[in-house]
Amino acid sequence: MSTDATPAPPQPPVERLAPDDPRLSFDGITGWSGGDGTAGLLPLRMPLERLGTTLSANLARLARTTAGVRFAVRTDAVSIELEVENGTGGSPLDVRVDGLLAHRWTGGPGRHRITFALPAGGARPAEVEVWLPHLDATRIASVSLSGHRAPPLAVDRTGTRWVVYGSSIVHCMFAAGPSETWPALVAADHGWRLRNLGLAGEAYLDPALARMIRDTPADLITLELGINAYIRGGFTARTWGPAVCGFVETVRDGHPDTPVVVLTSLAAPGREQAVNEAGMTLVETRAATAEAVRVLQRLGDPALHLVDGLTVVPVEEAGRVYADGLHPTAEGEYVLADRIGAALGKIRLS
Repeated sequence: MSTDATPAPPQPPVERLAPDDPRLSFDGITGWSGGDGTAGLLPLRMPLERLGTTLSANLARLARTTAGVRFAVRTDAVSIELEVENGTGGSPLDVRVDGLLAHRWTGGPGRHRITFALPAGGARPAEVEVWLPHLDATRIASVSLSGHRAPPLAVDRTGTRWVVYGSSIVHCMFAAGPSETWPALVAADHGWRLRNLGLAGEAYLDPALARMIRDTPADLITLELGINAYIRGGFTARTWGPAVCGFVETVRDGHPDTPVVVLTSLAAPGREQAVNEAGMTLVETRAATAEAVRVLQRLGDPALHLVDGLTVVPVEEAGRVYADGLHPTAEGEYVLADRIGAALGKIRLS
């Protein structure tokens, strides 16, 4: 009686990496919020310790969203598997291979185990970059690579470190995916390392955010200012300009020579001449922002620059750029990227 049996085919190698494994080159983060061993780790784009001084539970919630957070690994694996936990599940996750979008996934809230085929898998090592959902707080339990012949390698992170702060215009509410927000597109075009500090509806010049930017390594800083303050009527004509000056000067304490670019409010049809609860129009808010910048320039800040938001989105173009009269569509993100990227590209970086 024969005992011969067909041997089982060899299983492809699998390497399971913890999210904080140094071979996963995370960028756009400052650290981690630990899990309980089951929920995974939350990569943090800003430190949370001092955010309580904002006295805003909504800002604290938004600070945990993973806007601009991504990791890269160089591998010849044929697939990558992610164990993630979404909060709301309301925005996509992107996988790019050698700079090209390979997968876009939108899952609901809760735990997910998702596998993506890698187009270049097995042929040669490729740079695989995963962008976490920009409107959600997404935890990572593990990253697994399958079918590889060579061990995964970290990707060197070099290039200009760009910090961009602002409202939902920076948080990018209607972008098609996290790698197609205008800050992500500008960073990719220029080869910059992005730290996205967009806080939808919460860009109120909080001192905690000014100190955070002050303490964050940066070679270029962009501050998109004005629209939240105007819509919510948070500042008067007397207080807005000085608040802008104070925010910029706090940032300057940590970056005395770094180029800082203030972007005033983009066009907002229907709001330009409307008087808010604090007695200001958007036109007046934009003008006060620009005047604050000019005052600091006259006081001896040659590395401070101004970009007029109306040169990015003029009133007459808002209808084709915006989804709702205020926020760019997915296609509008590319318009912003082209125009803001061109303005920033003219600035001399040290």
